[in-house]
Amino acid sequence: MLISGLLAVVFLFNTNISPKEEILVNEEEQHPKVDQTLDEVIAQQDSSNLEIPQESLINVLGKSSKELIRILGEPERKDPTFYGYDWWIYKMDLHTYVQVGVEKEKVVTIYATGSDVQIPPFKIGQSISDIYHLTTIEANIGLDYGDSSYMFELSEDDMNTRPLIKLGNAFLQLYIDKFTGTLSSIRMLNAKTLIEQRPYEMVYRGELLEVNPPVNVIEEKVEKGNERQIFDITNMIRERHDLEPLEWDEETAEVAFAHSKDMFETNDFSHTSKKYGELSDRLDAANIFYQTAGENIAANYLDAPAVAEGWLNSKGHRESLLNEKFTHLGVGVYKKHYTQNFIEKWSE
Repeated sequence: MLISGLLAVVFLFNTNISPKEEILVNEEEQHPKVDQTLDEVIAQQDSSNLEIPQESLINVLGKSSKELIRILGEPERKDPTFYGYDWWIYKMDLHTYVQVGVEKEKVVTIYATGSDVQIPPFKIGQSISDIYHLTTIEANIGLDYGDSSYMFELSEDDMNTRPLIKLGNAFLQLYIDKFTGTLSSIRMLNAKTLIEQRPYEMVYRGELLEVNPPVNVIEEKVEKGNERQIFDITNMIRERHDLEPLEWDEETAEVAFAHSKDMFETNDFSHTSKKYGELSDRLDAANIFYQTAGENIAANYLDAPAVAEGWLNSKGHRESLLNEKFTHLGVGVYKKHYTQNFIEKWSE
């Protein structure tokens, strides 16, 4: 598998400040290894004894799409993925944002964030110490699926920034904001989806379950969905920090997309394009007028929630996400290369 990397740069218009690039290698997905002794280890593991209140969004996992509509209503839109499910997008308001993965009329995964999202016994903004009091966080999470056994091995960084909790046949991945030590968002997955996505190092016994992308999925639609999701999640992050939401800027999004495509085609992961230059050069060429601008880039992340949470946990990228001067945002995604271009537009 490929390494997922991040870079960030912020600069001021018409100054002599040189952009300082920050690179962060955040995730490395390993090839799964075979372990014939897993049965004995998994048999000794217990699921979390967490009590999930009836009103918790966690209970939606596994329900039918009809039940989902009854609970949350019709989604704002449906974004396809390469993982067999469609993301049903629910933007209730600036304080509640939910993505529900629906595959074959069944909820297989959920991503939720926002200060008002209902996910008890957890709450966005909850401290990591409170979470550790609620349940035990394990370094190794095992499960049986079909005739095979799987074990996810979490690193120390995983334990601190994205711990995994086994809850019966469901799994909860908690994204922790390491700068505040609080819960930023939560992802819920069934066993099949977790195994196929393999967000941690994994060993297995038996047959390795692989994801089979739908033959009719259109890559461009997946990428456009990721762009809008990154935009939505960025504004949820800003709301949590009492900042004004950003407005979507289509011209800036086109610049961002062109840079993602250029990075993929040249295999050059950088803010500086050999052909199109720095961010300032690319914005000027598109006749975009701004006072301040910034850029976050990433590659090979699973999806929009994963890359947004990755940016949040990196100092340079976080500064762009939480920069109070920025007013507009454009996002471009091309073959798992991600670019965010932030601008502060000229005021009248």
